[in-house]
Amino acid sequence: MPQMSAVDRTHRLVPSPAGRLHLVEQGDGPLVLLLHGFPESWYAWRHQLPALAAAGCRAVAVDVRGYGRSSRPAAVEAYRMLELVEDNVAVVEALGERSAVVVGHDWGATIAATSALVRPDVFRAVGLLSVPYTPPGGPRPSEVFARMGGEEEFYVSYFQRPGRAEAEVEPDVRGWRFPADRLPHWLSEADLDVFAGEFERTGMTGALNRYRNMDRDWEDLADFAGAPIRQPSLFIGGGLDASTTWLAAAIESFPATLPGLTASHILDGCGHFVQQERAAETNRLLIDWLAGLP
Repeated sequence: MPQMSAVDRTHRLVPSPAGRLHLVEQGDGPLVLLLHGFPESWYAWRHQLPALAAAGCRAVAVDVRGYGRSSRPAAVEAYRMLELVEDNVAVVEALGERSAVVVGHDWGATIAATSALVRPDVFRAVGLLSVPYTPPGGPRPSEVFARMGGEEEFYVSYFQRPGRAEAEVEPDVRGWRFPADRLPHWLSEADLDVFAGEFERTGMTGALNRYRNMDRDWEDLADFAGAPIRQPSLFIGGGLDASTTWLAAAIESFPATLPGLTASHILDGCGHFVQQERAAETNRLLIDWLAGLP
């Protein structure tokens, strides 16, 4: 398999309903759209871009609306889930393609899942990292999160009020992400500089506005309540990730909610940031799954 490096990457801006989206592309072949989570950027996929390109894919990592070099609309409601789905469709069209495999991590996993659910004509398969698929519906999200913190406020509820979290985070984005003397083994000082530098430049509001639309999403997706995703799918989670614990019931429900699931993996000893913590293993699992798609 040929080796590929960062010099093979192409940065570009493409039009979208947000205004424009920044993406990083590497390789030729079937299109694989990579969607990052909070609080990150396209750079979260730095290990996957060359690996997927070397495996014969056209790998494209996007700065989601509100992040990095992508447009940041002012209105809070501009960050509702269906708007982000249309951004993904716009990327596929801007790249001259008719369909894509969509893979997401954290919030990106939920955006990827919703893209596959709402636009199965465009997204032919879906890979979910860390956050399992839960069909739309159920109780109103704000009511659920209000109960989750117990005596303490749950972090999602904390993010809800515009300006509140920004006031705490923005004075020291780097220190808020990780204490300087306690970086995990998978994140270098240079990597942290990239992530923090983007938010120091843009602020946190665009990223946090995703959390401020969860009740709107619940209303927008009411017609899809309980709906499964039928395309071929993949799940990779970390055994030490809280998402695989408090969403354990969602993983157990995969036979009903993801009837097209072809592979599901829980990586022992791994936390939330699976594609960075276990880059080689995640790459192998992704490439094996992609190779088996029709």
